Amino acid sequence: MSESLTKQDVKAYRVQGFSCAGCAKTFENNVKKIQGVEDAEVNFGASKVYVKGQITIEELEKAGSFENLKVRDEKEQKVDHEPFWKQKENIKVYISAILLLVSWFLGKQLGEENFLPTIGYALSILIGGYTLFIKGLRNLSRLQFDMNTLMTIAIIGAAIIGEWMEGATVVILFAISEALERYSMDKARQSIESLMDIAPKEALIRRGNQEMSIHVDDIEIDDMMIVKPGQKLAMDGTVLKGTSTLNQAAITGESVPVTKTVDDEVFAGTLNEEGLLEISVTKRVEDTTLSKIIHLVEEAQAERAPSQAFVDKFAKYYTPAIVILAILIAVIPPLFIGGDWNTWVYQGLAALVVGCPCALVVSTPVAVVTAIGNAAKNGVLIKGGVYLEETGNLKVIAFDKTGTLTRGVPTVTDVVTYSRSEDELITITAAIEKGSQHPLASAIIRKAEEKGLYYNDIAMEEFQSITGKGIKAKINHETYYVGSPSLFEELHNQIENDQKEKITSLQTAGKTVMVLGTETEILAFIAVADEIRESSKEVISQLNHLGVETVMLTGDNQRTAHAIGQQVGVVDVEAGLLPEDKLTFIKELREKHQQVAMVGDGVNDAPALAASTVGVAMGGAGTDTALETADIALMSDELNKLPYTVQLSRKVLMIIKQNITFSLGIKAVALLLVVPGWLTLWIAIFADMGATLLVTLNSLRLLRIKK
Repeated sequence: MSESLTKQDVKAYRVQGFSCAGCAKTFENNVKKIQGVEDAEVNFGASKVYVKGQITIEELEKAGSFENLKVRDEKEQKVDHEPFWKQKENIKVYISAILLLVSWFLGKQLGEENFLPTIGYALSILIGGYTLFIKGLRNLSRLQFDMNTLMTIAIIGAAIIGEWMEGATVVILFAISEALERYSMDKARQSIESLMDIAPKEALIRRGNQEMSIHVDDIEIDDMMIVKPGQKLAMDGTVLKGTSTLNQAAITGESVPVTKTVDDEVFAGTLNEEGLLEISVTKRVEDTTLSKIIHLVEEAQAERAPSQAFVDKFAKYYTPAIVILAILIAVIPPLFIGGDWNTWVYQGLAALVVGCPCALVVSTPVAVVTAIGNAAKNGVLIKGGVYLEETGNLKVIAFDKTGTLTRGVPTVTDVVTYSRSEDELITITAAIEKGSQHPLASAIIRKAEEKGLYYNDIAMEEFQSITGKGIKAKINHETYYVGSPSLFEELHNQIENDQKEKITSLQTAGKTVMVLGTETEILAFIAVADEIRESSKEVISQLNHLGVETVMLTGDNQRTAHAIGQQVGVVDVEAGLLPEDKLTFIKELREKHQQVAMVGDGVNDAPALAASTVGVAMGGAGTDTALETADIALMSDELNKLPYTVQLSRKVLMIIKQNITFSLGIKAVALLLVVPGWLTLWIAIFADMGATLLVTLNSLRLLRIKK
């Protein structure tokens, strides 16, 4: 939705029956002309219209009567689509085809000169091409040249020169190609509609002592939702009572169920597999994670990819050029080289048909809409065709370390003590660290709690943070320091060689070393490590295999960073970086490689995500910041969807290139047949319809790509 159409003053409607992007544009223009409408915008990919102003469904359907469009309120239950073969547009094709066959048979029996076959062909043209002629003649009166205009001129021209049978065949085959285009777009849109059906429309709510089934629109924040085993959650919320495993595949794409207990966040559309859960509702139905996903997917499908913008611009000049070429083919040979008028007008009409840009126009949108829908079903939210294409061109992917390649939960791995017991020194360190905001402090406090140490009972005085180096505090009249090895090099002038070697060996193993000591001695080394995600090594290996260079960005020291980088297999490691340094580094990578992605948590890495070609946020499920700021959100808190996304994007680029090349190539070959005079309307329509069919089927192959 454009900025002029904001959520507050716009009503959305679902539209059924769009056959092409051009028809969607015509419908949009018709709606804008209705009295009381301030603005309107059609999303062809999602098959929706957004209207600002006062309008009724009857008025909308009247605006779409040229294509028999059906309109319903966005919030209404989805209506069952008629089977493809039963649709009204297709029934007209059957009647037209039967009339064509009967007329052909009569022509064989009575002779082509008989008026009965001609009447049959004329009826076949009128019934099958009625809608086409309305659009084509309207466009012709405005000097707008699109596929409907070209086909209208060609069919009327065929009738004028007496080629009734071929004119009727052109109508039927064009109608079939349009039906196939409709079918392919409906197939692509089903990826969104299947998302809408994930969450139930009603939920069991307890208010006071009464339990009642309530429609999701009427459920309020803080309502108590009861979800029994085997039921799906209708709303987002927080577990207040109960423990169960939830299948979150609908949101995150992960099929492995996740255990949820008290205070855990849960999402609409997920399946409760085992226990009874009592959940406090935290969001209204329009704000749930699932609703946001659906909204963002629809927005993404409306956004034109760069190649689509190119095709649309190309078609704008290509179509009038084909009309001029057809006129030249029809007129020049009879005028200058004594050619037969009938023969060359026929060749000109055939050139019009073969030049019809159906396949070219549909070459990109079907591929983009299909791919974005497929990605959403697999737990990857791609915000638009532009990011889909950019991902396919990526040369480098930069990863934040903490919380991306690692779990972001540091744990104490080694405690090396000097002169006192481990428990005593851990107790002192935890007592000091409880006043710190540093992430590593939580690891030491957890260690003390695991060991059952009473660090809270220790009286601490004169707590002070030493910026960038550590902290100090007084306990029992003695000042203790906790910080980096460099802090103690300043305090003691130097660290003993055997202690230096121990620090180096711990850092080389990928651990961060914290030192506890006084102004005169070192009491302990505490090594903390951030656990590497199980999927990181495999994901990095897959990306390197795909030819994408991988870089790790971290604020850690060089030794620790390189040890972790080596474990996961990244090509390059950049250590000791502040947030502004990451931003600078991403800019440098873009200057060098042009196409660069940044993978982070969507919060701390926001500047670097914004500066990259494609910003990828981890754990988009339930994280509003990730959904809003990133270009691509991996809905699960794992990286294993990243190689799939790169492969899907590359496949999209390949299919779009194949489609454009094929649709233009087949037309070029057919037009060359004009030179020896071999081009017929039969060849022309089969070239056009064949190209449209193959381009559509080629795009639908994207539905089969799995993780």
